[in-house]
Amino acid sequence: MLVIAWYTSRNATNQSYFLANKAAPWYAVAFGMISDSLSGVTFISVPGSVGVAHFSYLQVILGYFVGYFVIANVLLPLYYSRNLTSIYSYLLERYGKFSQKTGSFFFLLSRMLGAAARLYLTASVIQLFVFDAIGIPFWLSVSIIITLILLYTYKGGIKTLVWTDTFQSAFLLLGVVLSIAAISHEMGFGVQDLIRTVADSDMTQTFFWDWKAKSFFPKQFIGGIFIAIAMTGLDQNMMQKNLSCRSLGDAQKNIRWFSLVMVIVNVFFLSLGVLLYTYANAKGITIGKTDFLFPTLALEHLGAFAGIVFIVGVTAATFSSADSVLTTLTTSFMIDFLNKGERTENEKEVRNTRHLTHVGFAVILLGVILLFRAMNKQAIIDTVLQLAGYTYGPLLGLFFFGIFTKRRVTDKFVPLICLLSPVLCYVLDAYSKTLFNGYLFGNELLIVNGLITFSGLYLTSKKTAV
Repeated sequence: MLVIAWYTSRNATNQSYFLANKAAPWYAVAFGMISDSLSGVTFISVPGSVGVAHFSYLQVILGYFVGYFVIANVLLPLYYSRNLTSIYSYLLERYGKFSQKTGSFFFLLSRMLGAAARLYLTASVIQLFVFDAIGIPFWLSVSIIITLILLYTYKGGIKTLVWTDTFQSAFLLLGVVLSIAAISHEMGFGVQDLIRTVADSDMTQTFFWDWKAKSFFPKQFIGGIFIAIAMTGLDQNMMQKNLSCRSLGDAQKNIRWFSLVMVIVNVFFLSLGVLLYTYANAKGITIGKTDFLFPTLALEHLGAFAGIVFIVGVTAATFSSADSVLTTLTTSFMIDFLNKGERTENEKEVRNTRHLTHVGFAVILLGVILLFRAMNKQAIIDTVLQLAGYTYGPLLGLFFFGIFTKRRVTDKFVPLICLLSPVLCYVLDAYSKTLFNGYLFGNELLIVNGLITFSGLYLTSKKTAV
């Protein structure tokens, strides 16, 4: 990755850093987005979650597929028509400066927490199975990881990340495929045996119909649609790479192919979970925590080959969890808060400011990871989705109100509305069993959050056309 960074960042400008000079090939962006979307959450948590939740996560992924269609046909044309670098500049144009900064703030908060959660998971696994054995403390190992990320993103930004993400995606996918091969070898299975084992397992139950449960199909599917729209289409981290494509047509082609690949890849990860549990049961191995299923079997039971494959895959996941985040947090902060970088300005002044901002966010990320390590007590994938339900909801309400109505909002009220919405959602979630006859919120909490924001904007807006 350092070699790739050296090659791609030669003669890099501020526009190279922000949008890769609008010259990124769509297929590289599409393939690179796999590692950005999957990261360590999918690589470790999803196979482990199969033992408890079965294939219910696939209900969310099917929703993602529909959500990506909305991104390709509604949001990307909106962004390209305005030639945006930060997507929250749309909120400035539509509502005003308070709305722009509110949208950017929720992105900064969402992505910082999400990146910390993902990097915490993968770094913790490497720490437990590698660094603890040689006496390196967690804070030092994470600091080394973030320093390495700084080295290859500091200069080239998105221009470099388009290609390092492609590199990481290849090794992430190689990790899951070769892990399946290692299990096949250990259990003496052929391809047909693997397929039959997965197909015949009770853990492959995909659709659930208890309306009170979090796994209820409409909750998961519809929630998945809006999670994809919010966490990809309204997220600067994911959209900045799409905006680096040569044209709107290329960006749409990228999203459509990516949506198909995401479904296929997640089926492989879920199937890997079934095979891991099958192997553990056959060998009488008990795993205490679901997140440790894959690393424990790969590093302690499946042999040296599986251990190497796992370390390669989880290392790719570790770096993909945070590298683009530093660049896109820097982009959003500079454009939306400092008003620098989107227009022609002093190249040297903008470069110096973004260097300082880039390093600053790296330090903040380290602090949040250490805090997250001290506080996190549940499966990391549930944590990330829960955080998304609270922090992406206001973005969903802001953009949908702007796109689907022509009402004029009172810009100074927007920050208060967007802060109250997650608070109300927290109360609803905490007392849902009492208030709604045993009902438990799942991914649909994101939709409720967005609707509360939308309603608040409507009540404080005027009919005057924009």
